Amino acid sequence: MTRPSPIPDAPLVERVLRPFQQFIATEAASGIVLLASTALALLLANSPLASAYHHALEIPIAVGIRPFTLALTLHEWVNDALMAIFFFLVGLEMKRELLVGDLATRRSATLPVAAALGGMLAPAAIYLLINRGGSGSRGWGIPMATDIAFALGVLALLGRRVPSGLRVFLAALAIVDDLGSVLVIAVFYSAALMWSAVGGAMLVLAFLAVLNLSGVTRWYLYAVVGIVLWLLVLGSGVHATIAGVLLAFVVPARTGASLEHALRGVVAFGIMPIFALANAGVALGGSAAAATNPIAWGIVLGLVFGKPLGILLASYAAVRSGAAELPANTAWRHVHGAGWLGGIGFTMSLFIASLAFGSGALLDVAKLGVIAASVVSGITGYTLLRLGSRAALPARPGAVGVSRAVSGSRPDLQG
Repeated sequence: MTRPSPIPDAPLVERVLRPFQQFIATEAASGIVLLASTALALLLANSPLASAYHHALEIPIAVGIRPFTLALTLHEWVNDALMAIFFFLVGLEMKRELLVGDLATRRSATLPVAAALGGMLAPAAIYLLINRGGSGSRGWGIPMATDIAFALGVLALLGRRVPSGLRVFLAALAIVDDLGSVLVIAVFYSAALMWSAVGGAMLVLAFLAVLNLSGVTRWYLYAVVGIVLWLLVLGSGVHATIAGVLLAFVVPARTGASLEHALRGVVAFGIMPIFALANAGVALGGSAAAATNPIAWGIVLGLVFGKPLGILLASYAAVRSGAAELPANTAWRHVHGAGWLGGIGFTMSLFIASLAFGSGALLDVAKLGVIAASVVSGITGYTLLRLGSRAALPARPGAVGVSRAVSGSRPDLQG
């Protein structure tokens, strides 16, 4: 009896892109859970349980042993601690993309970087144009963000109707967008700095870098020292979530890959839905007032029109100049549709809104604007891509075929 030949190793490109495939699948699925958590938050905030819902978020929780205790409200634990883990995962994804992914070379990075920059600058400009000099001017960073889970979730609903290269493009764009949001938070949405804590955080970061250079790969050492880093950043005036990104960039690549694999499901199906449950609850009774508020209009117009306009124009400029090219089997109608999906701000937009306005009426208006804009952007993007998929798109000779290797699709894949 002849033994079956062993299964050959997968091609190098597939082995490199496999973690990226898993990432897309997880983020897409988590969009459904995020949607359910958002609906639950809105239901609670507009029910007889509204008072109990808001009161529960303000319950103080102390952690530690006296006199070394840290007391934060439940809402603060979610936004400052759990979201630091979210930002840690974002940092690991950024690092991976910069090392071996679609941001690793200038040629492959040009298109998503240009699209992300256009998609950040245009919404911010629109918002500032509407709110310049007003009480809401501080919220200019809110419409700059893209929620990768929801955006990829919409693409998942379209299945093979859209080219796989578009998924890679949108995910890379969203990662660059996240990096931009991190920088905006660190520079523009931090409190007055306490330099002693800043200095302590820099020393801890240097120590972590030394561990990395010394070949130390034990994840729990980085976790323990990372908590110290988080505490110092929390007390420094820089938002505590930035500690997550800083930690990600000093963790060894091998350790980071294991942690990314372990945390992906926890973040996608745990932390992000909890964040939505804690932050998306807003009384819809204020919708009428929000409809005439420049904050809401700045967010809606920034996300709904600024995002697709900025992404499309910046992408066109990059391709027209010869610095970049469209992904395989991808047409401008696909980029246009993806630009609308970029207007789904949600998680990061809600987070920046909480930093910009704290609490109260302005924050409620901003939340309503984010939710409304995200719904409109998602439905419009889905519709445009679904209608656009009916038109045949011939393969471009010589086009880069990495996206086909991801999905195993045929070269003649129709849009």
